[in-house]
Amino acid sequence: MFFNSFNFSQNHTKKIEVSTGADRLLNEYIGLIKNKRLGIVTNHTGVISLKGQDIDTHIVDSLYKIEGIKITALFGPEHGIRGDTPAGEKIESGIDPKTKIPIYSLYDANKKPTPEMLKDVDILIFDIQDVGARFYTYISTLFYIIQAGFENNIPVIVLDRPNPINGTSVEGPIRKEDQTSFVGIAPIPIRYGMTIGELAKLYVGEGYIGKFGNSRTGLTIIELKNWERNFYYDDLSLKWINTSPNIPTVNSAIVYPGTCLIEGTNISEGRGTQSPFTTIGAPFIKSEDLIRDLNILGINGVKLEPAEFTPVEITGMVSNPKYKNEICYGINIIVTDRDRFKPVDFGIKLIYSLHKLYPDKFQFRESSFDRLTGDSSIRKKIIDGVKPDEIIKSWQPELNKFIELRKKYLLY
Repeated sequence: MFFNSFNFSQNHTKKIEVSTGADRLLNEYIGLIKNKRLGIVTNHTGVISLKGQDIDTHIVDSLYKIEGIKITALFGPEHGIRGDTPAGEKIESGIDPKTKIPIYSLYDANKKPTPEMLKDVDILIFDIQDVGARFYTYISTLFYIIQAGFENNIPVIVLDRPNPINGTSVEGPIRKEDQTSFVGIAPIPIRYGMTIGELAKLYVGEGYIGKFGNSRTGLTIIELKNWERNFYYDDLSLKWINTSPNIPTVNSAIVYPGTCLIEGTNISEGRGTQSPFTTIGAPFIKSEDLIRDLNILGINGVKLEPAEFTPVEITGMVSNPKYKNEICYGINIIVTDRDRFKPVDFGIKLIYSLHKLYPDKFQFRESSFDRLTGDSSIRKKIIDGVKPDEIIKSWQPELNKFIELRKKYLLY
């Protein structure tokens, strides 16, 4: 059940003026949260564009200054409220140094707010930029926030933000039930082609968060203004903010749904370089052989170049990358046609080639890879030598069902 749900309905040289849900909350719907005790779930991407100014401000810092607004709790996802903690590192609870508001970690022992954390909260606000891939943990935090809100009779407001890699392309296997995890919280494909607001509606509408049909509370989506589904983030006037330390550009976000699968292997995904996820390699790879094999398999919208790199510790990005201080060889991935490039298909072909070319050295990190794909049969098919095109075809029937299902939750 929804309450107060608002329904508002590529050109890289001319940027599209888009207003985010956060902008609209401040400029149009501030009355929704006046004289309420707020719990805000956000990070460094939760910024508000101030009219007439070139700078953006953090949503917490902006709301904190408004009379009649009381923020009683902050909730930090992976990488923390200010976004400066490397991937996988625990987030500590504490006090926000700028506002002195308590921060509760949602990337430690607790992934979901407890009733004790919520005791002084009247409304929960979620404002985080996602990356458009199922295994990005921010959308799992979204899942648990809505669930906690419904369980504790606290309304949830989701401030919508663009899907940075467009809202039309949908790719990859549907997560199987036995692969439910914090990088696979719901049965959706790797690239889901939805905004976080639309995902929130799907979580509730399909009963994924539980059955709360008689709940007195609900979900509000404050929608984007002027966003269209075919837009990529760099089509927009919005400033790109690294969604996490190792997604430094829109191009890294575009390849991420495919090359993140490399994390489930002993191949470097480029952490420890300035081009993570677009640089792939290992000490034993021969770049020319890998490029030749991938070209034979057929890849569209991308150019591959030989790469040589040495992963190192980078403060704020990674502390212990694979093959730290060892020379690696592999590929640089250059997207030449983002509308033809299918990152998940590319990721499967890449891993198939690596397994075929280096059977004695390539290794799966089995449980990790299965969690990322959401389907353990994919790893088994690669090991058995099933051709990538056949693997990709195998998930298409379920994917088509999801594409049909998602239609009823689209807002734009």
